[in-house]
Amino acid sequence: MTVTLTEVAELRLRTFVRATPNPTPTRGIRLAVKDGGCNGYEYDIKVANTPKPNDEITELGTLKVFVDPKSAPLLDGVVVDYIDSLLESGFKFTNPNANGTCGCGKSFQTTAGGPAGMPCA
Repeated sequence: MTVTLTEVAELRLRTFVRATPNPTPTRGIRLAVKDGGCNGYEYDIKVANTPKPNDEITELGTLKVFVDPKSAPLLDGVVVDYIDSLLESGFKFTNPNANGTCGCGKSFQTTAGGPAGMPCA
Protein backbone atom coordinates (compact mmCIF):
# COMPACT_ATOMS: atom_id res chain seq x y z
CA MET A 1 0.00 0.00 0.00
CA THR A 2 1.29 3.44 -0.92
CA VAL A 3 0.34 6.71 0.79
CA THR A 4 1.99 9.97 -0.22
CA LEU A 5 2.05 13.16 1.82
CA THR A 6 3.01 16.44 0.22
CA GLU A 7 5.72 18.37 2.03
CA VAL A 8 3.22 20.82 3.53
CA ALA A 9 0.85 18.00 4.64
CA GLU A 10 3.72 16.19 6.35
CA LEU A 11 4.76 19.41 8.10
CA ARG A 12 1.21 20.08 9.36
CA LEU A 13 0.78 16.48 10.57
CA ARG A 14 4.17 16.50 12.33
CA THR A 15 3.08 19.71 14.08
CA PHE A 16 -0.07 17.98 15.38
CA VAL A 17 1.92 14.95 16.57
CA ARG A 18 4.44 17.10 18.44
CA ALA A 19 1.75 19.33 19.99
CA THR A 20 -0.14 16.41 21.53
CA PRO A 21 0.70 15.98 25.26
CA ASN A 22 2.70 13.03 26.60
CA PRO A 23 4.69 12.08 23.50
CA THR A 24 5.67 8.45 22.92
CA PRO A 25 8.39 7.15 20.58
CA THR A 26 5.77 5.20 18.58
CA ARG A 27 3.40 8.15 18.11
CA GLY A 28 2.18 8.84 14.61
CA ILE A 29 -0.87 9.56 12.49
CA ARG A 30 -3.74 7.11 11.98
CA LEU A 31 -5.11 7.50 8.46
CA ALA A 32 -8.37 5.63 7.92
CA VAL A 33 -11.55 5.37 5.93
CA LYS A 34 -14.86 5.02 7.74
CA ASP A 35 -18.42 4.55 6.62
CA GLY A 36 -20.21 7.88 6.33
CA GLY A 37 -20.20 11.12 4.48
CA CYS A 38 -22.40 12.09 1.58
CA ASN A 39 -20.74 9.58 -0.78
CA GLY A 40 -20.48 6.54 1.50
CA TYR A 41 -16.90 6.68 2.75
CA GLU A 42 -15.11 9.48 4.55
CA TYR A 43 -11.49 10.10 5.44
CA ASP A 44 -10.33 10.16 9.05
CA ILE A 45 -7.01 11.45 10.42
CA LYS A 46 -6.06 11.25 14.10
CA VAL A 47 -2.93 11.36 16.24
CA ALA A 48 -2.24 7.85 17.58
CA ASN A 49 0.20 6.90 20.33
CA THR A 50 0.84 3.41 18.99
CA PRO A 51 -0.13 1.29 16.00
CA LYS A 52 -2.75 -1.42 16.38
CA PRO A 53 -1.59 -5.05 15.93
CA ASN A 54 -2.65 -5.45 12.26
CA ASP A 55 -1.86 -1.91 11.07
CA GLU A 56 0.32 -1.26 8.08
CA ILE A 57 3.04 1.16 9.21
CA THR A 58 4.70 3.55 6.80
CA GLU A 59 7.36 6.09 7.70
CA LEU A 60 7.12 9.24 5.61
CA GLY A 61 10.06 11.42 6.51
CA THR A 62 10.04 11.46 10.31
CA LEU A 63 6.31 10.78 10.50
CA LYS A 64 4.82 7.34 11.18
CA VAL A 65 1.51 6.64 9.40
CA PHE A 66 -0.73 3.79 10.62
CA VAL A 67 -3.41 2.32 8.33
CA ASP A 68 -5.79 -0.47 9.36
CA PRO A 69 -6.33 -3.48 7.04
CA LYS A 70 -9.89 -2.45 6.08
CA SER A 71 -8.78 1.05 5.01
CA ALA A 72 -5.57 0.00 3.23
CA PRO A 73 -7.10 -1.00 -0.15
CA LEU A 74 -9.24 2.16 -0.21
CA LEU A 75 -6.21 4.37 0.53
CA ASP A 76 -3.70 2.68 -1.77
CA GLY A 77 -2.17 5.40 -3.94
CA VAL A 78 -3.79 8.31 -2.07
CA VAL A 79 -1.99 11.66 -2.00
CA VAL A 80 -2.68 13.87 1.02
CA ASP A 81 -2.06 17.59 0.66
CA TYR A 82 -2.77 20.57 2.92
CA ILE A 83 -4.52 23.61 1.48
CA ASP A 84 -4.48 27.01 3.18
CA SER A 85 -6.24 29.71 1.22
CA LEU A 86 -8.76 32.49 1.71
CA LEU A 87 -11.67 30.18 0.87
CA GLU A 88 -10.63 26.94 2.53
CA SER A 89 -8.08 25.32 4.80
CA GLY A 90 -7.51 21.67 5.54
CA PHE A 91 -6.31 18.36 4.22
CA LYS A 92 -7.13 17.47 0.62
CA PHE A 93 -7.17 13.88 -0.61
CA THR A 94 -6.48 12.76 -4.17
CA ASN A 95 -7.53 9.12 -4.27
CA PRO A 96 -7.15 6.98 -7.42
CA ASN A 97 -9.67 4.50 -5.95
CA ALA A 98 -12.46 7.09 -5.82
CA ASN A 99 -14.83 7.40 -8.75
CA GLY A 100 -16.85 10.16 -7.11
CA THR A 101 -16.28 12.72 -4.36
CA CYS A 102 -18.40 15.26 -2.55
CA GLY A 103 -17.99 19.00 -2.84
CA CYS A 104 -15.92 19.27 0.35
CA GLY A 105 -13.55 16.49 -0.75
CA LYS A 106 -13.78 14.59 2.53
CA SER A 107 -16.15 11.89 1.27
CA PHE A 108 -15.88 9.51 -1.68
CA GLN A 109 -17.31 6.43 -3.38
CA THR A 110 -15.70 3.60 -5.33
CA THR A 111 -16.76 1.43 -8.25
CA ALA A 112 -16.63 -1.56 -5.90
CA GLY A 113 -19.63 -0.21 -4.00
CA GLY A 114 -19.64 0.46 -0.30
CA PRO A 115 -21.97 2.01 2.24
CA ALA A 116 -24.79 4.29 1.21
CA GLY A 117 -24.08 7.99 1.39
CA MET A 118 -25.79 10.24 3.91
CA PRO A 119 -27.20 13.64 2.92
CA CYS A 120 -25.13 16.62 4.02
CA ALA A 121 -26.61 18.48 6.96
